[in-house]
Formats: sequence, structure tokens, C-alpha cells
Amino acid sequence: MLINRFEKMKMYCEEHSYQGWDPYDGLNSKIFQTVFPKSELSRLVWIQIFKKSPINLRPLLKVYKGYNPKALGLFLSGYCNLYKSSADQNCLDKISFFSQKLIKLISPDWCGACWGYNFDWQARAFYQPKGTPNIVVTSFVGCALIDAYEVMHDKKLLAIARSACDFILKDLNRTYDGKGNFLFSYSPIDNTQVFNASLLGARLLSRTYLYTKEPILIEESQKVVSCACEQQQQNGAWAYSPLKFHHWIDNFHSGFNLECIYTYQSISGDYSFQEHLEKGLDYYLNTFFEDTGLPRYYSNSKYPIDMHSTAQLVITLNKMKLLYAHKELVERVLTWSFENMFDEKKGYFYYQKNKYFTSKIPYMRWTQAWMFYAMSEYFLQSNNQQTAV
Repeated sequence: MLINRFEKMKMYCEEHSYQGWDPYDGLNSKIFQTVFPKSELSRLVWIQIFKKSPINLRPLLKVYKGYNPKALGLFLSGYCNLYKSSADQNCLDKISFFSQKLIKLISPDWCGACWGYNFDWQARAFYQPKGTPNIVVTSFVGCALIDAYEVMHDKKLLAIARSACDFILKDLNRTYDGKGNFLFSYSPIDNTQVFNASLLGARLLSRTYLYTKEPILIEESQKVVSCACEQQQQNGAWAYSPLKFHHWIDNFHSGFNLECIYTYQSISGDYSFQEHLEKGLDYYLNTFFEDTGLPRYYSNSKYPIDMHSTAQLVITLNKMKLLYAHKELVERVLTWSFENMFDEKKGYFYYQKNKYFTSKIPYMRWTQAWMFYAMSEYFLQSNNQQTAV
């Protein structure tokens, strides 16, 4: 049943050429750009209207579908997993397509290869014009190119991933903790501190170190991991950020943190953060997933129910080599998600379920790409387990 539903989603993504809308793409509206005043407040309100509305306003207000570099990176990693599971030639064609598309989308004029979103983005902490590179998108794309290198053995792909490390090390700002450890900024034009974003940067540095063996890559990763672990809460949780208005604790960003620390640890051989991992994993699994399989969003609230949370559970556990150990939980969450958040007829996942309504808008990056990648991780683990047996 999971395979059949995955094939439906895969077909949906292919039929739409992997282009789509995004929860945060409201500022791409031609109406907003020509009619409304350009201020922080107007941008913030406009984005929230688009994000929270269960009705898709984009066709009416002229927001067009497009390629999102982060989505392309997730699809690239997903097809790499599918190829490792099946050795299907079609997967190789897709790997080549996504790799070349991402190379063309590199943001110019920075110290290294980097990527941003395909829309202007106003958050409470900063404003990011369309194409402004950031650590999150660059990390996912860089890691996807390493995934492609592991399949294709094309040194150009590894070289671009290494170039992305230069963007992280040279273009991003740093906030130090007084001990020589630090967090990276989200982008070159802000000083925001976000735990998962910095750890994602450390993950790319670590994965690149695996092939280049450059000490600076693993040494800087260690400093980021140290800074993040020092600010882990006693119960194992991480707030989204040290900033006052970022003190919430949520599902999938917690999963990011665990995955990234584990990746650093497994590559570096530095197990001094094992206790942080164990506490964090225990908190994550016991806080965010109900017995029914429903994935909670926040530590203190289950709403909104979001498929990003389901996807990250599969990814985190597989990257930590724990998916088989928690297979019952994973399959319970996947089953709940497909039964409650999947359009069987059209083949896509809904965005979010709130207390009073469900937003059924088919976002390509936020939902489809993440679930595509997650299911590829699930199938890869299942194939590896069968091979081992």
C-alpha cells in the first residue's frame, strides 16, 4: 500500500515537472508588487495571509509555479536513494537532470556556490530578497550533490559541494559563545542565530570532509555542534533559536538537530556529544508522536499537523540507523499520514491540518518533496534490511 501511494505521489510530481507553489511565496504576487506599499509590515501580513488561508489565493493573485532549489535538492537526494534501491536507469536520468538544474540556479557573486529561495521572504527576524543565498537551502543542495557524486562519481559535483562550504565558511556571519564556539547566521545579510540552520551547515562541512579530509571542515563543524549542544535544555529539547521570539520547540527542526549531530559524530569519530543525542532523541520520540500515529507540530500543541514532521521522523531515524529499531512507530505515523493527509485521487499530500480545517494546497517544496525524500529513505532502509537478511 505504501509503495502504491508513493508511486501516485511520484507521478504527480513528475507530471508537474517538480514545479509548484510554496507556503511563503506570496510576495511573488504580481498584484502585491504593483499595488501594495513595500514595507516590513505589509510584506509580513501578505505572506501570512497566503500561508494560513485554506483557499489557494495564488491563481487569483498571480503567483506562478516555479522551481525551488531546496525542493530540487530533496528530489535529487530522493532519486539517489531510489537508484541505490533499484539501479533503475530512469533514476540516473533524473539525477543528471536535477544536478544540472541546480548548477544553473547557483546564486552568483559569493565566495562559493550557494542557493536561496525563488521568492522574496519577510520573516520577523529579517527580509530576504528572492535568490538571497542562505545556509539551509545551500546545505540541502550541497548534501544532495554529494549524494549524486556517490552515485555518478562525477568529481564536478563534489567540487561544487566543496565550493558551497566556502560560502558557509566565508560569507556567513558568526555569533560566538565566549568559548570559541559559534553559530552561523542564516544568510550573509543577517546575524540571526538558529540552531538547526547552523547544524545543517555543519552537516555539509562534515560530509564534505569525508572526501576531502580538510581539517578546517571538521574543526568548524565541531565548534557549531558544541555551541548548539551547550544550549540544549535539560530535558533534551532545543528551542528553535536563542532569540526571544524564537523560543518555541517544534517537531521537524528537532529532528534536523539530531540528524546533523549524528552525522558529525559518525564522520569525525568524536562521540563526546552522545549524551546530548540520547537525551534529544528520547525527548523527540516521546513528545512529538501520539499513539495513533498523529505527528504533533509543537511540544505543547499538536496543531498544525504537518507532513514535514512525518517526513523528518523517517529521515532522522534512518540517518541515525534506528529506523528498523523504531519500525512500528514509523509505520504507524506513515499510515496515519497517508490515511488523513493524502489525496488518493490526485496523488499529493495536503499542507496542514488545523483544529477546524485542513489546508489541501499541494505545495511542492514543503510537502511533496519532503515526503518523496522521506519515502525514498524508507525504501532504501527496507531494501538494505532485506539484503542483510
